[in-house]
Amino acid sequence: METTETFEALVRSEFAPKGVYLNTASNGLLPARTVAALHEAALLRAEGRPTTPLYEDVEACRAAYARLAGVPATRVAVGATVTAHTGVVAASLPAGAEVLTVEGDFTSVLNPFHVRGDLKVRAVPLERIAESVRPDTALVAVSAVQSADGRIADLPALREAARAHDARTYVDFSQSAGWLPMDAGDHDFTAAVSYKWLLGPHGAAFLTVPEDFGGLTPVLAGWVAGERPWDSCYGPVAELAHSARRFDLSPALFALAGLRPSLDLIEELGVAAVHAHDVALADRFRDGLAALGHEPVPAPGSAIVSVPGLGGRQPELSRAGVEVSDRAGNLRASFHLPNTPADVDRLLDVLAG
Repeated sequence: METTETFEALVRSEFAPKGVYLNTASNGLLPARTVAALHEAALLRAEGRPTTPLYEDVEACRAAYARLAGVPATRVAVGATVTAHTGVVAASLPAGAEVLTVEGDFTSVLNPFHVRGDLKVRAVPLERIAESVRPDTALVAVSAVQSADGRIADLPALREAARAHDARTYVDFSQSAGWLPMDAGDHDFTAAVSYKWLLGPHGAAFLTVPEDFGGLTPVLAGWVAGERPWDSCYGPVAELAHSARRFDLSPALFALAGLRPSLDLIEELGVAAVHAHDVALADRFRDGLAALGHEPVPAPGSAIVSVPGLGGRQPELSRAGVEVSDRAGNLRASFHLPNTPADVDRLLDVLAG
């Protein structure tokens, strides 16, 4: 485990934002090591050197994410977007199946179920998701942390309710992977993007599936989904991969080249230490808001703080060098490794006028 001094020194060596960046829930800042890896990957292509080493990044990222997710690498597929992963899960359901979702959840975890047109999609408030599972529920789809306001789902309660009714679970960890400990093995299917709290570039996303694949059909399978990819480039794939790699999409090699050192950084620091760092800053902001007479959306323990009615101040904050988001009229601030207590205080000072 990193000491506080080592943690802070390592973070300072990787991040040097020009202003106050409190918007990781939209896009994480790239560490210095990631920028260097992206530059080297681009040079390989620009200079015409063999790019075969970049394919090693695919397996390295799969293994690193598997460790963070708490599952074997054989259960991890590497793709491009959560929407595509959701689409594979949606395609596996029989017509008329009920999918239980959360009101106002992020579109990527919802829309593929809706566009099927022959599924019964039911939405309930987040705090009622576990109690709303019923005998005819086939699947529960939910974000571990809500993008709009940072509320954290009670996943243990959801898991137990789903098991009691033989329903499967699909959890999107995009807003939590990297700062909140996760156990993908507790759920049938999970997904996450790389460019938020995992601090990677756009273009990569992960899907975890059960050892028996949970009834999923690899409807997006191409040559990389073959047991022997380089022998699967022409004609139908003769033999699909025996692992979750059968759900892989053709890899975004540059994105994965950058993501590999980002995942290394998260592992070096430790999710527990990252969690403590992020939540301490979010709590500092919550305390400061109370002193200013503002009340955020209740989301205890979250690294995301959303303040009703203040979203319209986002342009003003940006002009002052403080980057946050305006989400449905709420000001959303999200705290991660590049941030310091001074960043929180600067945000509060601007809000105080």
